[in-house]
Amino acid sequence: MADILPFKRPKPADRMEAAAGRELCKSGFHKWEVQKDKRFDVKAGRLVTSYRCARCGATRTEGR
Repeated sequence: MADILPFKRPKPADRMEAAAGRELCKSGFHKWEVQKDKRFDVKAGRLVTSYRCARCGATRTEGR
């Protein structure tokens, strides 16, 4: 016979922890980190800094 696993509902506190990062990003509080692999913009011909949010994955570019 198969093992029977008990079903447990997630507690409201556990659900809040999972959504905490996304809620911050929705409000505009991203956690920006510099991407090391993209350093040069070929079309503009200049150095740029690319940032990526560690929580949601959004990207932004800043020229120097």
